[in-house]
Amino acid sequence: MMRYQDLSYWMSTVDEPLTPRPPLPGDTDADVVIVGAGYTGLWTAYYLAGADPGLRIIVLESEIAGYGASGRNGGWCSALFPTALPALARRHGRDAAIAMQRAMQATVREIGRVAAAEGIDCDWAYGGTVVLARTGPQLDRARAAVAEAREYGLGPEDLALLDADEAAARCAAEGVRGGTYTPHCAAVHPARLVRGLARAVERRGVSLHERTPVTAIRAGAAVTPAGTVRAPVVVRATEGYTPALPGHRRTVAPVYSLMVATEPLSPETWTRIGLADRETFSDHRHVIIYGQRTADGRLAFGGRGAPYHFGSRVSPGYDREPRVFTALRRALGELFPVLGPDVPVTHTWGGPLGVARDWAASVGFERASGLAWAGGYVGDGVGTSNLAGRTLAHLIRGEPSDLTALPWVNHRSPRWEPEPLRWLAVNAGLRLMLSADEAEIRTARTARRAALLNR
Repeated sequence: MMRYQDLSYWMSTVDEPLTPRPPLPGDTDADVVIVGAGYTGLWTAYYLAGADPGLRIIVLESEIAGYGASGRNGGWCSALFPTALPALARRHGRDAAIAMQRAMQATVREIGRVAAAEGIDCDWAYGGTVVLARTGPQLDRARAAVAEAREYGLGPEDLALLDADEAAARCAAEGVRGGTYTPHCAAVHPARLVRGLARAVERRGVSLHERTPVTAIRAGAAVTPAGTVRAPVVVRATEGYTPALPGHRRTVAPVYSLMVATEPLSPETWTRIGLADRETFSDHRHVIIYGQRTADGRLAFGGRGAPYHFGSRVSPGYDREPRVFTALRRALGELFPVLGPDVPVTHTWGGPLGVARDWAASVGFERASGLAWAGGYVGDGVGTSNLAGRTLAHLIRGEPSDLTALPWVNHRSPRWEPEPLRWLAVNAGLRLMLSADEAEIRTARTARRAALLNR
């Protein structure tokens, strides 16, 4: 049997045994069946059960709650949304774009509220996010991000431009020229959050069946090898694993993100790095990196860069790419020279996330068929999934609200191209962004060396 503790540093440090719950015993009926026990599925169950305790809700999970991205991500509970404000405004209008951003900001607070109310100890730290600029082009992108925020009524209390000293005071990475800071993010232990949420939905009367893979979703039913759950409402909450479902091979592209975690660092080392408020951090390069200071004093650090696999294949073997782990460790040393090669990395892991063809997350419900869905978070799912769960609860119950009027509701992304075009396009784009980042970093490094020689 799989050792679920080995899935990530986070899963290895949850405060409970990862023993699977009993699988589905056979054919049964429900009012709502939810496929997937990650954040999206569990938040949907949580809010539905809270709104109507009489609903018969069943959640089906192929492995255990939190097996996917919910138990392996970077631990950013943020207000990030994968579609930029200008793109939302072009499609839906300026007011709708602003409403979406404000809803995401409120979502961070809502998750913190629920974690406290349900007694979920997930190492919650509302320290915000600092995004560093370490090259000239990165600084230009930081300034552009702040200018864009101002165009949509977001002030310095939402996103502030930092000079070099201000940025380094929060995160003292090598060669910092400036950056941006937003308070709308909390560092969390993601596996403790998802596992605590699973217990919370069970307390609300939801049935959760693990080790129960769903082989097909159709109107009125979710089919598994153990039996079929018949329900008028079927929710697809499978994110990066969606292509395995019949008819969904091109719905999202599963793209892998990988992470490393150091051993616990000394107080002296943390004094040199910063992150005193447990800010999450990144920089303004093209290929995303992300990190946080964990509650037990490690530096957990991740990034994209793993290849997309032909045919949208997902496999446990893709969770660990030695080449990418080496690159992440090298990037960590470049950011923080104090983390030289002598500082051990104790955990390496990874997993797939879901990317829609237009990079637009969506949530929706077809009342005629009873089919509902949410996903395509492009790695921003810790916060977005909660908003999805609340929105689905309103949609399924037929309750119009500010949430059901948000611009991502019932958005239909185009399907990805068939192979080999999909494989060629995704991996070519990744290579171009990696090359651009490497060129910028080389130029900045050369400039720093020249400045030192000329002193």
